[in-house]
Amino acid sequence: MSAPTAGRGTPAARRGGRAARGKSTASMRHRLAERGVDVSLLMLLPALVFAVVLFIYPFSYGIGLTFQPTPAMQEQWGAGIWSNYVAFFRDGFIFDSVWITMRLALPVALFNVLVSIPVAFKLRHRFRGKKALTTLLVLPITLGTVLTAQGLLIFAGRQGWLNRFLLEIGVIDQPLQLVNNYLGVMFSLIISGFPFAFLLISSYLSGIDPSIEAAAKTMGADWKQRFRRITLPLLAPGLATTFILTFVLAFSVFPSARLVGDASGETRVMALMAYRAFGELLDYPMASTIAVMMGVVELVVIAVVLLWRSSMYKGSTGGKG
Repeated sequence: MSAPTAGRGTPAARRGGRAARGKSTASMRHRLAERGVDVSLLMLLPALVFAVVLFIYPFSYGIGLTFQPTPAMQEQWGAGIWSNYVAFFRDGFIFDSVWITMRLALPVALFNVLVSIPVAFKLRHRFRGKKALTTLLVLPITLGTVLTAQGLLIFAGRQGWLNRFLLEIGVIDQPLQLVNNYLGVMFSLIISGFPFAFLLISSYLSGIDPSIEAAAKTMGADWKQRFRRITLPLLAPGLATTFILTFVLAFSVFPSARLVGDASGETRVMALMAYRAFGELLDYPMASTIAVMMGVVELVVIAVVLLWRSSMYKGSTGGKG
């Protein structure tokens, strides 16, 4: 064996080779970084594939379906590929579902946010029974909409515990109609949506430094001034986010509207209309059109809320939420 060949097989030579390869890999990373390419971005590839397969493609396919109306729809409305949208706006039975859904979602979201604020303020401080009360407030999250609706039927139905109790003590002469109408759906949405609003607002409140309010108090500001001038502006991002999430949750209501509402009357929400087009009429393009318009209405409301948020607070989002 020649001397050069033997030298390449020594431990020192092997370490030198590994060092050279390491420098080559490092220099490659540096060259890619100089060109704005970060190799670690490849870790996002599985998430990107997941988003494309489960969101972008179905969403794009659904939008495409809206421009493929059935022959019957084209003949009825005579608007070509726009027949589904024309039918949505000109058919009163379908278009009225927008206002019916808004009449449910907006009050429920507003109620959940407004009630969550004082409750979160109270639970901000330590007191005996705080953990038990917090657990009780968030417990409805574990129930789900179907179980909540079933509970409302048992408790507040015409033959439910509440009506039987009120009849026995003579407070009412006939059962109260608390379910299978607008009130039933509203109660169900409040029960299922309040825990989310409470947890979000509590998270944002925990991120506001109490020393700011204490400083304002030492300068003579009462609790109303402290809330209006300090807490509310800092809490505005959290209130906006909470309202948006609870609104979207209520706007997409389906099980409650069918189980404890009046599916063909005052709780004929957009989700039910999309289901009717899909499951009963077998009109998939029209069902997709209603679903797309649901998203458009939600985006309009979200834009309005974000504009209010920007007018209240122009800094970075506060809180831990």
